[in-house]
Amino acid sequence: MDTSLPPKKRVMNVLVACEESQAVCIAFRERGHNAFSCDIQECSGGHPEWHIQGDVLKIINPSIHWGDFSEIWKGISFFTTDGKYHYFKGKWDLIIAHPPCTYLSNAGAARLYSRKGELNMERYQKGLEAKEFFMCFYNADCPRIAIENPIPIRVFELPPRTQVIQPYEHGHPYSKATYLWLKGLPRLYPTNIVTDKIISWVSGGSKDAHGNPRKQSGTKFRDAKIRSKTFPGIAKAMAEQWG
Repeated sequence: MDTSLPPKKRVMNVLVACEESQAVCIAFRERGHNAFSCDIQECSGGHPEWHIQGDVLKIINPSIHWGDFSEIWKGISFFTTDGKYHYFKGKWDLIIAHPPCTYLSNAGAARLYSRKGELNMERYQKGLEAKEFFMCFYNADCPRIAIENPIPIRVFELPPRTQVIQPYEHGHPYSKATYLWLKGLPRLYPTNIVTDKIISWVSGGSKDAHGNPRKQSGTKFRDAKIRSKTFPGIAKAMAEQWG
């Protein structure tokens, strides 16, 4: 037996939840993994054959199929937006989730309370619903889980983060503190640290208590959809280190 050959890499079934850009999905596909993006929006990454458009909660955990109540048929099934049906036995090997942060992010804390310090109950309720959605990923039936979100508001008491990453650690001249909650995965380590001319990615696109875009740090206005997209350098690092 020839023992000089390296062991064959295992192909993982990877779900990238709440991702329409397909940045992370494509990065894992480039490394040979069976990755799929899922979002209620159409994908903008150009690969409908890898995109699931619909409610991600229906596919994050394995379920029994074809009316058989034995465990033998327990698995994951779904249609991609090109109309193709997919099924595999068991559970996802890795889930990477980017749940919406509109009502959880610390950037929105100014709109959670009035100037008199009164709690905005409508916004608070939406924050609780966003936390419930977040926890569906945190408690998913999967051996490897990564959840990405901005710094959260303390009042919603999310679980303790695992680490904080920055775009400038992965080749982009921007700062945007991003929390990672990890289960069964190592911490993401820097791959290409940028030290010169680093500016904020989100400050020019965030809003004040009156809903007006702030103008600071020389950063141009970016809408929420653009601000939420995963940087290619971070997506590549995830695929290389977790894939």
